[in-house]
Amino acid sequence: MTVFIYPNLEKLHSEECTAEVIEILKSLGVAVLMTPDTNQVFNGKAEEASTIDQAVSSCDIVITIGGDGTILKIASLAAKHQKKLLGINCGRLGFMASLERSELDCLKNLCTEEYKTEKRMMLDVTVKPEKGTAITKTVLNDVVFTHDFKESLNDFTVLADGVVVSHLRADGIIFSTPTGASAYALSAGGPLIEPSMDCIEFTHICPHSLSARAMIFDPNKIIEVKTEAAGHITLRADGGEAISVTSGDSIYIKRSSLSLSVIDIHGDNYFKSISTKLMNNAKEVYEEADDR
Repeated sequence: MTVFIYPNLEKLHSEECTAEVIEILKSLGVAVLMTPDTNQVFNGKAEEASTIDQAVSSCDIVITIGGDGTILKIASLAAKHQKKLLGINCGRLGFMASLERSELDCLKNLCTEEYKTEKRMMLDVTVKPEKGTAITKTVLNDVVFTHDFKESLNDFTVLADGVVVSHLRADGIIFSTPTGASAYALSAGGPLIEPSMDCIEFTHICPHSLSARAMIFDPNKIIEVKTEAAGHITLRADGGEAISVTSGDSIYIKRSSLSLSVIDIHGDNYFKSISTKLMNNAKEVYEEADDR
């Protein structure tokens, strides 16, 4: 078995965690693959692939070490090559990660295949500008439209299979997968959705309305977004580079043909994360308030 390790070495303790993972995997007889720049940090302890794409295509499993953002950076590539992905958390929340640093002994389960795998739905977002070439991005979490906060609110019209379902003025709007429902969409007031489900969530960011509510679409709907941009509108796919959007652009969001296979070592990672990471955070805030 060959494992490609993809760490975010800017995260606190990620370098130490990566070194531990390398040693554990090698002791289990697993071939460890890295890109040259990362392998150099660890004194050439791994085999090398010249590019990230080559590493992903050559491995059996991708292991990310960092936070949820690290997973998002490589998710579409892992899905493209149909590789399983295991996240190890060295970040603050790490909601999508299956393992914490204190649980690295569970890596032996990769060799015995004592783990569950979940298929995670993904979305394709296509921006067709009035002039220029269309851009398509594949996302695991979400597609977010926001304005420059120096500008005024903007009007958004949302259509599903050509039928208008919402017209509102807001700071922005979010379209997320069930996986992304626990990210920005949750902070904007959307519901938690079990990530093994298939659907498209539509959530508003600070709508200028008393009736605006999150909506859930059938996963096979084709969503179209139209803007009447008074200011500067940007689109971000999984928090990536900002794409400028104008009122003349055609924007479509639909279910991707790709899906990501996420390894869940314990078999209960989602509900465990809700109780230990989301609920406990709220509990700590209340306890601190009581102490004051």
